[in-house]
Amino acid sequence: MMVSGKFFVAPVICAFIGWLTNYLAIKMLFHPRKPIRIFTLTIQGIFPKRQKALAANLAMMIQDNLISGKDVSGIIESPEFVEKFKGMVQSALETFVREKLVGLHPMVGMFLNEEMMGKVSTLLAAQLDQAVPEFLQQGAREVESRFDVRQLVQKKVEGFSMDQLELLLFSIMQNEFKFIELVGAVLGFIIGIFQSLFFLL
Repeated sequence: MMVSGKFFVAPVICAFIGWLTNYLAIKMLFHPRKPIRIFTLTIQGIFPKRQKALAANLAMMIQDNLISGKDVSGIIESPEFVEKFKGMVQSALETFVREKLVGLHPMVGMFLNEEMMGKVSTLLAAQLDQAVPEFLQQGAREVESRFDVRQLVQKKVEGFSMDQLELLLFSIMQNEFKFIELVGAVLGFIIGIFQSLFFLL
């Protein structure tokens, strides 16, 4: 029993050390927030220390691989968006004619009967078929020239407080971090078993 008890001491200690090492490594992603100097050694969390560099790299990756101004302009110029936008404009103009323009003078209401409104709607639709795509193309080019995804993402990430970033990352990867801690404990336990076998032999 004495040998059996001693045999498990090293695995348990190594498992604890393995878990603690990985736990501290995860915590040191964000802590300490500010640099701490110990003689010539400076200790600071990886994210606080490299927040600007990480923001720049993340912004570049998103712009190059995920989204850009061209993607946004492509949506604006898509046939589905053009048709939906045209319908919204036509509806707004017809409402304006019916509710506002008629109220300007009683004579206007006499002329704008249902038959006339049908003709006005037909004319509006024809005009919008030509005007809306050109208008949206100009808007898309303006968006593409002004919508700098890289700069926007970089500013947003640089503006994150470390508390926000830590909460965000841990909310997404909580299970993964727990798994890393568990792996450290398991590997430590296995190493401890080999150590015990080595000393027993």
